[in-house]
Amino acid sequence: MHLVAPGLIRAEEGGFHGPTLNDFFPPAVLFEGTPFEMNRIMLIRMLMVVVLLVLFWLGTRNLRVIPGRAQGVLEFALDFVRKNTIESQLGVKEGRRFAPLLMTIFFLVFAFNITGVIPGLNIAASSVVGFPIFMAVVAYVSFIYAGIKKHPGKFFKNSLFPAGVPKAMYLLVTPIEFISTFIVRPVTLALRLLMNMLVGHMILVLLWAATNFFLLHAGGAFPALSAVTFTFGFAFTLFEIFVAGLQAYVFTLLTALYIQLALADEH
Repeated sequence: MHLVAPGLIRAEEGGFHGPTLNDFFPPAVLFEGTPFEMNRIMLIRMLMVVVLLVLFWLGTRNLRVIPGRAQGVLEFALDFVRKNTIESQLGVKEGRRFAPLLMTIFFLVFAFNITGVIPGLNIAASSVVGFPIFMAVVAYVSFIYAGIKKHPGKFFKNSLFPAGVPKAMYLLVTPIEFISTFIVRPVTLALRLLMNMLVGHMILVLLWAATNFFLLHAGGAFPALSAVTFTFGFAFTLFEIFVAGLQAYVFTLLTALYIQLALADEH
């Protein structure tokens, strides 16, 4: 739990200090002062990439018609993403084409989100802006690539000048289409993921730090309040697990939707 996260709980002379944005900028752990400098969050990201590689290796190293436990769990997760995000937006044919990309997006975002509730890690690896921006760029390049490949020479024209609109209205419609398609989409993808993980971390740390403070440092009648903050902390931890999966689902679903819009016949 967040009770043991380093640097997050400080009780000095009976005082209480809640979490701050400094939690998202921990000091360097390796290679300080070099272009390869790494802090705690970067190490968590590397750890989760290794975990994903190991889990997929274990689930696919000995594939059988009747799956074992590891293969069965992996197939269940893959089928959920395939049916509920990929094929629901792109259909079977195009879904198979973009499945590797979208599967990677889902499991990577989920893995980076879930670290916020893993004891000892205690912070979502996606709660610092670099990763959300990177994933938004991946989604952005993917739907533009899909549109250009499906409609070479026409994708940008048809995106900015939709058919059936009176020519005089293009003065209004074209700027709106440009902003909504090529600016708002990647920005909202990045901000949605970032803010959900950032705010979730702040609330969790505040609740668990308050529990620690009331129980061990406050004295008087305040220890009774620790039961309240503990209850809310536990409930919000469960909610944060749900949010970790939901944000991975939403990010993948929207990426698939943007690709589908780029492939649509009117483009």
